[in-house]
Amino acid sequence: MVADVTIPTLTVVIPALNEATRLPVLLRMLAEQTQRPDVVVVADAGSTDATRELAQAAGARVVDGGAPGAGRNAGARAAETDLILFLDADVQPPLNWIEQAVAEFEERGLDVAGGLIAPVERDPGNVFACEVVNLYLQLMQHIAPHAPGFCIMIRREIHERIGGFDETIVLAEDHEYVQRAAQIGKFRVLRGAPMPTSMRRIEKEGLIQLAFKYLYCELHVVAGIPIREVPFEYEFAAFDAEKHESVQVGLEAFRERLGAIGDPFVQLSAQASERLSRLGATEITTEGIERLLRGFAPEEIVSLHDYVSRRADRARRMPPIVLRRMRRRGERAWSKLTADVRRS
Repeated sequence: MVADVTIPTLTVVIPALNEATRLPVLLRMLAEQTQRPDVVVVADAGSTDATRELAQAAGARVVDGGAPGAGRNAGARAAETDLILFLDADVQPPLNWIEQAVAEFEERGLDVAGGLIAPVERDPGNVFACEVVNLYLQLMQHIAPHAPGFCIMIRREIHERIGGFDETIVLAEDHEYVQRAAQIGKFRVLRGAPMPTSMRRIEKEGLIQLAFKYLYCELHVVAGIPIREVPFEYEFAAFDAEKHESVQVGLEAFRERLGAIGDPFVQLSAQASERLSRLGATEITTEGIERLLRGFAPEEIVSLHDYVSRRADRARRMPPIVLRRMRRRGERAWSKLTADVRRS
């Protein structure tokens, strides 16, 4: 006799601002899921388009939102379910995404989880950028949990115990949120299907300029320093507006703040720092790889082998011309990024 399996209830929370173009697509895809959410809450941050009306017409509950952290908190306050799934308005979950994600979440005994990312716009540069992000999320999940806000699943009781998102943090509030949650519950990156997400921010601002902004955020996150003031312009929504000239980054203020942070790796153990440093080496021999692998525990080796095998399998299925374009785009991006860092 097969024991009954209780499926946890789920609320989807979507912070939104002027998302009349993207939001209806997501709401339709949620309604078509093989496991539909029990409740969908849209936290509207004062949209001047038809965002609120379209959400209500689709059957979503609409509450007043604000900045991303405040909007997610407002949506979560309306939740009474076992789980909360925070999504951005520009994601496009496959039909069985929620069913697979909830099943994995329960099977692995997780309390909070982030998702991998896949680009909706399949330009090779976008594919490359997402692969880099996914690798980093998986490498860091045991050291300093990261979960971009486009996809975070959490038990409601954990959300309430940590007091939700810190609304005083203006950037990287999502990473700070899951790191606090991971202190009292189990965090992991979901292994299932990545969440297709629009690359509209990259397409609007450019990969290199955006990389600097994310580097700024990342150094704060790893060093444990909340970002409560931003030295550059950073849009939180409405990326479907007509593209304009590149945003002025404010590099001088940016560099000053990078210098004030200091070395973020002082927060890590000597062994972890050494491994991460070697992973970033420009050249490494076969003997060097073998020495590096000896520093990992057996279960870490199994995990790395599984990851590399899955990535290699995906790569073999891609047309050679796509792989060549990805490699060239990645080399140019890395060369430009490191050159700018050296000059700073």
